[in-house]
Amino acid sequence: MSQHPSLKIGGKIKKKRNVMKRYERLDVLRRENRVAEDKVFALPKTKPVE
Repeated sequence: MSQHPSLKIGGKIKKKRNVMKRYERLDVLRRENRVAEDKVFALPKTKPVE
């Protein structure tokens, strides 16, 4: 019996995610110098990286 295509597991996420993890947002903000090092709350919004 064959496996249905929707059940196959891929190596990486293929499609663009619409939500970033907190550490990903901090990396983007620090790269753009938009956040202080000690700031943890009320982070500005960022667009997801492809």
